Amino acid sequence: MSDITPIDLTQRLAGKVAVITGGGSGIGLATARRMRAEGARIVIGDMDETSGEAAAAAVDGLFVKVNVTDEAQVNHLFDTAAREYGSVDIAFNNAGISPDDDDSIEITELPAWEKVQDVNLKSVYLCSRAALRHMTAQGSGSIINTASFVAIMGSATSQISYTASKGGVLAMTRELGVQFARQGIRVNALCPGPVNTPLLQELFAKDPERAARRLVHVPVGRFAQPEELAASVAFLASDDASFITASTFLVDGGLTSAYTTPL
Repeated sequence: MSDITPIDLTQRLAGKVAVITGGGSGIGLATARRMRAEGARIVIGDMDETSGEAAAAAVDGLFVKVNVTDEAQVNHLFDTAAREYGSVDIAFNNAGISPDDDDSIEITELPAWEKVQDVNLKSVYLCSRAALRHMTAQGSGSIINTASFVAIMGSATSQISYTASKGGVLAMTRELGVQFARQGIRVNALCPGPVNTPLLQELFAKDPERAARRLVHVPVGRFAQPEELAASVAFLASDDASFITASTFLVDGGLTSAYTTPL
């Protein structure tokens, strides 16, 4: 659990229906909890039935098993949300992977490249498209796509397909935000810095030196907690962000602005 001090929450998402992919753990689960605390009804989309069911139960929501690279399954996820709860008001397109075989361009083979592109970029296209079918009919909605700080700056620790996929997410988000603004739909890209999630913990448990090299570049001196990202997503989903669209929403502890890290 986070050591971030809880705050008193409003009900600014009351009456909203939120679909969250990758909602079974990490940032997705933290966001589901945050949005539920602010009054939203939650639909969890995840490949893992065990964690997905547990997450849905924790937020009194609905779980739909989904492979986010499969168009029919993605459509089913969003159609189910609309059928069961009456609308699709928020789409947090958060599912993503960062596998070991995605490394330098010199050693990353085509199957590894394609798998990451499918999960990280193609899925955002499919989920945005499915969400927009409902949002355009309603004349309202908020889509938040998870990109990354590596979409903004080059990384010396290469994950070539991951970096390219997140750059694609950022560019697509800008375009959708511009195209659908007059229809009452906002589309923003969440760009986290390194976050203390199970994925990061697993990666850095194997290579503490790699963790230390990354942490030294974060001015606040620590990795983000999932709950801090969840608070940002809840803000972007809410009417408090009513004039924010097509944005690059950096939550990175100052990483992308730092030439050198303060001592």
